Amino acid sequence: MAIPKDIRIDLPPEGIPKRWYNLAADIGQLEPPLNPGTRKPASPEDFEAIFCKEIIRQEGSAERYIDIPEEVRDNLVYLNRPAPLQRAYRLERSLKTPAKIYFKREDMSPLGSHKGNTALAQAYFNAEAGIHTLTTETGAGQWGTALAMVSNLFDIDCTVFMVRGSFEQKPTRKALMRTYGATVHASPSPQTEFGKKVLKEHPETTGSLGIAISEACEMAAKDPNICYSLGSVLNHVMLHQTVIGQETMEQMRIGGIEPDYLIACAGGGSNFGGFAFPMLGEKIQGRTDCQFIAAESKAAPSLTEGEFKYDFGDTAGFTPLLMMYTLGQEFIPKGIHAGGLRYHGMAPLVSAAMDKGLITARAYEQLETFEAGMAFARTEGMVPAPESCHAVKAAIDIALECKEKKEEKTIVFCMSGHGMLDLYGYEQYLDGTMQDSSV
Repeated sequence: MAIPKDIRIDLPPEGIPKRWYNLAADIGQLEPPLNPGTRKPASPEDFEAIFCKEIIRQEGSAERYIDIPEEVRDNLVYLNRPAPLQRAYRLERSLKTPAKIYFKREDMSPLGSHKGNTALAQAYFNAEAGIHTLTTETGAGQWGTALAMVSNLFDIDCTVFMVRGSFEQKPTRKALMRTYGATVHASPSPQTEFGKKVLKEHPETTGSLGIAISEACEMAAKDPNICYSLGSVLNHVMLHQTVIGQETMEQMRIGGIEPDYLIACAGGGSNFGGFAFPMLGEKIQGRTDCQFIAAESKAAPSLTEGEFKYDFGDTAGFTPLLMMYTLGQEFIPKGIHAGGLRYHGMAPLVSAAMDKGLITARAYEQLETFEAGMAFARTEGMVPAPESCHAVKAAIDIALECKEKKEEKTIVFCMSGHGMLDLYGYEQYLDGTMQDSSV
């Protein structure tokens, strides 16, 4: 059997993009974030308690492209950039589909996921500003792992508030963050006033990303030498992740690939945004008819069941209010293995794209996503992260729809991370002890 010529498309190191792409330049007027006290449009000064000035500038920027600093770009090589675009040929055969399926390999980063792309940029800009400590939240641990590692490159300390459900469920993630030098607390924690309040009111809670964000922000706001670093949701995070989508577009150009569907999992939106936004810009300009699908969890279905309105990005109400699809700031999702998808809201830019009809979303139960991950692992040999399993599930569903309709479509999805530290979840699926994730 001949191996297809497009089984894997690589780029040389100089293929790493030199600029980040900013969808805010093309999507049209966005509703501004609001000051939590006055409920009026937030000024740059409203963010200074938790972010350094360059991050604030990028957050509010409407420039189409922003240059990537050379030091950041050089270090992206060590995060396995450019990442390969690979064809899931054996999965296609097992499904007996006429569709072609490709996937972008963010799982090959030594940090295990796509999160290093923005962690590296944020650590760099904070170090340039003289910040000595970064605080953050993490759900399943991919983001905390990334920030913990890259902080070492710039001699910055890192404190991570890890959602309690994942802290107890994923001890190897906690160990990895500590190996990289981070201090890790289960959230809600007794380390902050808000954490103490939540523990007093809900001592058995599994926590949420909203609570962990509140704790990290509280810690940053108390010390001018400490800044908060966010792994998803805000515009500057989407910006840094667009190296994924820009590389993918160049690889598709080289391979002569015209995508009919681009798919990525979506919790806060960083993976979906980074993968889809560069191509979405092409759609806005009328240069592609590609469909964009965000695959989310039914444990936190913000796009498919949430409201498009102003809401806080955290549970305590420390952050500015954002115009986004949300389930409500106090929503605490059911505990699932895809901890990175357990967020009450969706990134304002992703939400705006949804509201304008530029993208669609599908929500999945935990069991069916692990079934898809198993199918992928047994054909392609790679174990997807629980979050990535949602994108795999959406890709398989569309491939089967193509089979039924006898359509030769091209599907491209983002493999946001590997699941080698999530094998407990796979073990539960195999043992039949896993539960579904519906709200």
